[in-house]
Amino acid sequence: MPDLIASYWTVSGSLPGTVQEASPYPFVDRVEAVARAGFTGMGFWHADLEALLGRMSLAEMKHILEDHGIAHVEVEFLVDWFLEGPRKRESEARQTLLFRAAEGLGAKAVKVGDFFNEVVPLPRLIDSFGLLCRQAARVGTSIVFEPMSAATAHTLTDSLALVRGAGAANGGLALDLWHMVNQGESLADIAAVPLKFLFAVELNDAEVLTSNPPDSRAANPRRFCGDGDFDIAGFVAAIRSMGYVGPWGVEVISPELVEMGLEAAAKTSFETTVPFLVPSV
Repeated sequence: MPDLIASYWTVSGSLPGTVQEASPYPFVDRVEAVARAGFTGMGFWHADLEALLGRMSLAEMKHILEDHGIAHVEVEFLVDWFLEGPRKRESEARQTLLFRAAEGLGAKAVKVGDFFNEVVPLPRLIDSFGLLCRQAARVGTSIVFEPMSAATAHTLTDSLALVRGAGAANGGLALDLWHMVNQGESLADIAAVPLKFLFAVELNDAEVLTSNPPDSRAANPRRFCGDGDFDIAGFVAAIRSMGYVGPWGVEVISPELVEMGLEAAAKTSFETTVPFLVPSV
């Protein structure tokens, strides 16, 4: 059975871009629900980490994760790491939080990117990414850049140029199926990504947009695998053709998911994903 990671939004009971991005569910309840469903990994969002660290230590969190067999931990999300001025200083404060959490929880990666289509020269972006990777290496973690339509380097071509240019062994990409479909990336182009740059993969489903703007998140929520039009089997085959044998993230985001409750969200997200990874199940 492949290892599956419950990405933060899948089991958080919250939605991105809202006033309350931190999960309303207690940490222990989330870990227990995720483990009971069959996941061996979890993701954590920066706002949630801030809230959690006001109530418990990283050592306590790690102990609970290990006790429940959660071996893969991801923390996210860092933006503005390539800017200067006040936004850069805010980014540095968040970076400190994420790196501290990554070190304390043994996180495999810190996810970074951009939500604002910032216009930044590629050489500067490469230098900033390389610096992040060097800093991350000091706390024993990696930096993964997530290509998406809202990012300054949004295409696979630009994203590969970024990680190639940085030349860091601990710097790579996170490929989310939703973003790959959203941007029209072909399965052939996805399969051509060198394995050494593929650090994380996320699965989900949705309707393929035809008339709405391609980055219209409200019109295109991320659903459980099998509940939309995505060629999940083709994506999985493309990823496996690279030689990828790592864990698979499951990132579902929708108001309906929040209404389901923690136990149902964890159980359903796991059970709907497994058939695409283990067809006989």
